[in-house]
Amino acid sequence: MNATIKNIRTDLSNSADETARVNSQRFFKEEVLCYGVKGAVVRSIARKYYKEVAALDKGEIFALCEELFRSDLCEEAFVVGEWLPRIADRFEPGDLAIFEGWIERYINNWAKCDSFCNHTVGDFAQMYPECLPRIIQWTGSGNRWMRRAAAVSLIIPARRGKFLPEILEMADRLLTDSDDMVRKGYGWMLKEASRLHQQEVFAYVVKHRKVMPRTALRYAIELMPKDLKAEAMKKG
Repeated sequence: MNATIKNIRTDLSNSADETARVNSQRFFKEEVLCYGVKGAVVRSIARKYYKEVAALDKGEIFALCEELFRSDLCEEAFVVGEWLPRIADRFEPGDLAIFEGWIERYINNWAKCDSFCNHTVGDFAQMYPECLPRIIQWTGSGNRWMRRAAAVSLIIPARRGKFLPEILEMADRLLTDSDDMVRKGYGWMLKEASRLHQQEVFAYVVKHRKVMPRTALRYAIELMPKDLKAEAMKKG
């Protein structure tokens, strides 16, 4: 085992709280593996050991990230989510295939999905918008987390007012998805897009409100004024 990984695991184990570990399960419908370490502590540990890995080449850092992912422990996946945005300036278009493989193999709950995709894949998308069609294709996956990943990878760009056509295309593809986690994911994406494109998102919701799942609709309009919310919620 790599010494850095060993030390990270020792620190996480020493910071674990059994009550927190048990209580964390209530946030998930599926069984999750975790130490029971608070997010702020995980971030501190990630920053501490990033100093050791920063000088490594990208391939070596990716290998460490995969080793962390393989454990299936949430906090180790969160370390990956802290590290990779720090080396975003080293990303290359071909890295998307690696990220896609990690999502397919290792992402198995919403927390891992969002931790990895919001910033790592989101940063990648902003650097290489020509790769957006491939991310959009994830919406057709049979893997629920890959479909959620497609949407939540555009959360940060959406918040910045970017990629509205791609966001609406993503929503079209996920519109009637049967999975609640996917519905929440694309609803969240639309909510963030509404910060700078309120009228466009409102028009989209009104157009599709007859078939749009209420979970997704409520997320999408969360930031809108009361009158727009009331109009969007009409069933007629």
